[in-house]
Amino acid sequence: MADSLRVLVTGATGFVGQRLVPALVAEGHEVRAMTRRPEEYTGEGQAVGGDVFEPDTLDKALADVDVAYYFVHSLGTKDFERLDAEAARSFATAASSAGVSQIVYLGGLGSDDQVLSPHLRSRREVEKLLGATGVPVTALRAAIVVGHGGISWEITRQLVDKLPAMIAPRWVKTRTQPISLADVVRYLVGVAGNDAAVGRVFEIGGPDQIDYLEMLRVASTVIKGHAPPIVPVPILSPRLSSYWLSLVTDVDTMTARNLVDSMDTEVLVSDHSILDVVPGDPMTYEEAVRRAIEDREAAEA
Repeated sequence: MADSLRVLVTGATGFVGQRLVPALVAEGHEVRAMTRRPEEYTGEGQAVGGDVFEPDTLDKALADVDVAYYFVHSLGTKDFERLDAEAARSFATAASSAGVSQIVYLGGLGSDDQVLSPHLRSRREVEKLLGATGVPVTALRAAIVVGHGGISWEITRQLVDKLPAMIAPRWVKTRTQPISLADVVRYLVGVAGNDAAVGRVFEIGGPDQIDYLEMLRVASTVIKGHAPPIVPVPILSPRLSSYWLSLVTDVDTMTARNLVDSMDTEVLVSDHSILDVVPGDPMTYEEAVRRAIEDREAAEA
């Protein structure tokens, strides 16, 4: 374990951030949980106000910080690429001025030689911009993160929960490599202050390389005890797919559209070097689904 560090977690109330903060505290780190409404924060760590779109608020949040985790995106907006780039520039400048030793960023899988969707292209741009002012960046690139409350997982869960059968878009035949939220958090904790991880890019994923069709079938078997009939059709464009998802799930149309645009791109782990830096066997997709369902039931209880 790294020595005790002063850590800032942006997006501390978000899907990943709210799980990461207690994990870092358990490791003995001094954690600041950055949120735009610190007076409403009830989680672990020390609440601190900050907004990446208001650069003047970042100096106090980053003062004396060793490691800063960056979990910011604007997927719910039409202009998310410009907004995310603007936010990353502001944060990188403030982190450099504050003398931060390491920025840890959770980005998206995908090879640089692929034609990336706007969503994945934006994640890659943010990764580069965070390191543009000289602060070493550790980037963890992931595909779908399976965990209670995650947008991509919620789309999967709600589809299989609500539909007895599906006519699905052609992107359901695209392969991907899902990873459990628990493993993402484990990797994020493991790279903090780790000399072997500073300034490096890692690809992270579970052991299963499967298409979205199989993901739906496995999730349905876990949730309902059987897999539904699913028929892929070629006529559902990304725009129509996003409307379909918004009708069936509670994900808003803009977020669904931005995510669907990425689902035509095969994203698989090709570099397993993270296992040398943070050892351990990640969960299978089925195990991740079961954990997500258990966490949802516990939250509702």
